[in-house]
Amino acid sequence: MKRAAEELGAFALAVQFLTRLPIPAPAVCSPERLAASVRHYPLVGGLVGALCAGCLWLGDLALPSFVAVLLAVAAGLALTGAMHEDGLADSFDGIGAAGGPGDMQVNRILNAMRDSRLGAFGATALITALAIKVAALASLPPFAAGIALIVGHGLSRLSCIIVMQTSTYLRATEVASQPQGPPVSQGEGGTPPVQEAPQLQARTEPADGARSPGIATPLAGRLDALSWLTVLATSAVLLTGLFSLLGPLAAAGALAGFIAGQALMRLVLERKLRGYTGDTLGAVQQASEIGLYLGVLASMGG
Repeated sequence: MKRAAEELGAFALAVQFLTRLPIPAPAVCSPERLAASVRHYPLVGGLVGALCAGCLWLGDLALPSFVAVLLAVAAGLALTGAMHEDGLADSFDGIGAAGGPGDMQVNRILNAMRDSRLGAFGATALITALAIKVAALASLPPFAAGIALIVGHGLSRLSCIIVMQTSTYLRATEVASQPQGPPVSQGEGGTPPVQEAPQLQARTEPADGARSPGIATPLAGRLDALSWLTVLATSAVLLTGLFSLLGPLAAAGALAGFIAGQALMRLVLERKLRGYTGDTLGAVQQASEIGLYLGVLASMGG
């Protein structure tokens, strides 16, 4: 009974962390429970995708398919507070500010990513990502698009976990002695002195917005055997559902697109940063989700 209560608390934390759904907060929010919540990320993503799919299918009953897809994507933005899209935009603003050797380049990118204002690179990346997402889903039959939403939202959270387990959390290892220099500009202005990315602070930062510099997060720790079992089982269920409902070609295309999306985004970001932040997790999640949609679309003949 105690074990079930612990898992329920960890799941509730994952829901609070990844969504804006109004659920009661667990009585205890310990570092251990926060770390355990990571194993529920694919399940929470699948639930978000299911709600988006429901919006799509309901909208498709009375509206053109393209409008139904727009509503489904908008529902996803509302449910998550656009946290991953925000990370994508911040990441590309950082890449756009890249320059200089070694740690100087890393600090320059991080400074730009901390800027709360949207720059040209971030805006372009965000608009392009949303446009591709809507176009890909609208090109699928409504039923297939709904299934893709469920699996895409679920597996793309697995993508975040893979990055967290195979890369270095940059905020914990950032060299504090490196000169920060003046705020980096992308044609938008300076950089406010915030440290943690929204993906890692969305439900834990103080109410006044103050953030503690250089603190490692429990989310950056290594998963135990139970967590891996939970993550892989949830992901297998999602892929099996896609295989059963849309066929083996769609499942293969989805998996290939998912892998390609993650690999390409990591190649772009980690080559410059040599690690990850909460913002880059959002970028990888978006690339994996879009890659999966494009893979399903290609496998079904466009």
